[in-house]
Amino acid sequence: MSGKKEQDASAEKLSRIITEVVSIVHMRQKITEERFEQLVEKAVTSLPEYIRKKMDNVAIVVEKKPSAYELKQVGMKMGSLLLGLYQGVPKTAWNRSFGMRLPDKITIFQEPIERLASSAERIPELVRLVVWHEVAHHFGIGEREVRRLEEKWKRR
Repeated sequence: MSGKKEQDASAEKLSRIITEVVSIVHMRQKITEERFEQLVEKAVTSLPEYIRKKMDNVAIVVEKKPSAYELKQVGMKMGSLLLGLYQGVPKTAWNRSFGMRLPDKITIFQEPIERLASSAERIPELVRLVVWHEVAHHFGIGEREVRRLEEKWKRR
């Protein structure tokens, strides 16, 4: 084989290997919808009781993935990994003059969490972190402060 043909063959082989590695890396860890919902429920019940008691007028739901509208709401593009979303009026801004209002909504997105997980064993921890993150928003804690607290929590 000539030098050029050997280079082409090597480049083609390298390209196939890279494609295979990329597909393995992007392989989503999957669990059933039912199991994922159980993990979300467990994450909520594992929150300290004093926090759970103060959570009112908030629905926690599971969706497969965020819609284009939800991604746009938070300034993200399609294909971005939005793991959870809080929609509502934080408890720090709410007052009695609001009267009757719709419940706040916390959505936990299954597919992005599965994609981010390096293994199926990592999914419960990610779910717990995302639930905690979104509940913090319900209590009026901003994104910057939530991320700072997450870093502190990870060091424990």
